[in-house]
Amino acid sequence: MSVESYIHATLPGTPGGPLLFVFHGTGGDEHQLVSLGKELVPAATIVSPRGDVSEFGAARFFRRTGEGVYDMADLARAVAKMKGFVEAHVAAAKPSEVFGLGYSNGANILAATLFAAPELFDAVALFHPLIPFEPEVSGSLAGRKVLITAGRRDPICPPQMTSRLDAYLRADGADVTLDWHEGGHELRPNEIEAARKFFSSTDGKQSS
Repeated sequence: MSVESYIHATLPGTPGGPLLFVFHGTGGDEHQLVSLGKELVPAATIVSPRGDVSEFGAARFFRRTGEGVYDMADLARAVAKMKGFVEAHVAAAKPSEVFGLGYSNGANILAATLFAAPELFDAVALFHPLIPFEPEVSGSLAGRKVLITAGRRDPICPPQMTSRLDAYLRADGADVTLDWHEGGHELRPNEIEAARKFFSSTDGKQSS
């Protein structure tokens, strides 16, 4: 894979500083989370790929056959492609740290890539992830920092699914922070603030 495997946007940061990959939700594009990423980690170079699957015109990172029902073969394809994309950018940038941030479908591809290659990311923030399967982690998540944010009334990602993902990650050694709000699938200010604190506490203090 290469740095051009996905259509993507890049916003340069401090040379040799952190590299932050941001992953949009269904129907978003490569511009959706760039400004948020720069707000959360000002020194970072932001890389934002566009999902390469179209669902009735809405960009996604992998196919599904229904709400919450994933095409697991296509998810495996997408994870392998995303792993190569991230590796290529990391090799080119030689960053101090590698972070990830994703919302909804973007959180799902980020989480799945983390399972496949825990060594790729120092810390990831997952906004409203839905992982409806028991992940198989290739290696160990020990030392990886993970923020999960979720809504207690989220119709797309029920709270019990969020709690199950939290348990999976902790069982594999990840350092997990879980932040809730009382709403649904929407992104709320408390999540942004949680991510700001999460990355500021991680930036410069985590080794690969």
